[in-house]
Amino acid sequence: MKQSLFMLIAFASFYATAADDRWAKIEIKVIPVTAGIYMLTGAGGNIGVSYGSDGMLLIDDQFEPLAPKIKATLKTIGDEAPTFLLNTHYHGDHTGGNVQFGEDSIIMAHHNVRIRLVNGDTQGNFSRHALPVITYENNVSIHFNDEKIDLIHAPSGHTDGDTMVHFNKSNVVHMGDNFFNHRFPYVDMDAGGSVNGLIRAIEDMLAIMDDDTQVISGHGDLGNKADLEQHLAMLKQTSGAVRQWVADGKTESDILSNGLDRKWHGWGDHFITEALWLKTLYASYK
Repeated sequence: MKQSLFMLIAFASFYATAADDRWAKIEIKVIPVTAGIYMLTGAGGNIGVSYGSDGMLLIDDQFEPLAPKIKATLKTIGDEAPTFLLNTHYHGDHTGGNVQFGEDSIIMAHHNVRIRLVNGDTQGNFSRHALPVITYENNVSIHFNDEKIDLIHAPSGHTDGDTMVHFNKSNVVHMGDNFFNHRFPYVDMDAGGSVNGLIRAIEDMLAIMDDDTQVISGHGDLGNKADLEQHLAMLKQTSGAVRQWVADGKTESDILSNGLDRKWHGWGDHFITEALWLKTLYASYK
């Protein structure tokens, strides 16, 4: 079984193992980021919201069963349905709600996201109205709510269809799953992702940040530039160590037994454990 399929099933099973009462326990929380910008948490990828004079823009929409809760929570910010919905990539914990939000909102994403959703590469019923209707190959900008919002394509980071979002005026970045705050990341190599590409994507975003930039992670807490710099340091140090071990002839079993520097031991969680991250790195450099 391909790695991406395995990880998607594992990811979905963590959030959706039980029946409907599993979703009933999920609370959608609103975290103010700065004036007019919010982060919503629940189950799945963190949602970004811009609300102002032009209306509402939504970044990602978690799982379909949570859409009614997300819509109710959004009404505490603004009454109208989102004008735009941006999918940062194709995984179901970021696109599942398209089925409901797509009825009223214009869905945007990188072209590869639409391709993967059309091809059924993720779980969900992606009928026509649930697909991105505006796609792009590289970068594009939206002028909305009195600011320029840059949608920046990372060619080979978490996947091959990632978009990172820069709110220029608000000084906020939404990284999508190119940033798991204080956690080991998931690199979907079967969907065009790569460790080296992830490093480049983060370096590119850090170059446009300052010390006051707020960073919405794909998973984990709201962060800042220092958090993203720490994440980059982890990526470089752990990948450098595994690359050297591979060059020294170490097997995957050897590397798993050796483990990472103890400073990173707290970064593994229920989704990407230290062992899974080591396996990703070994597969990248063997």
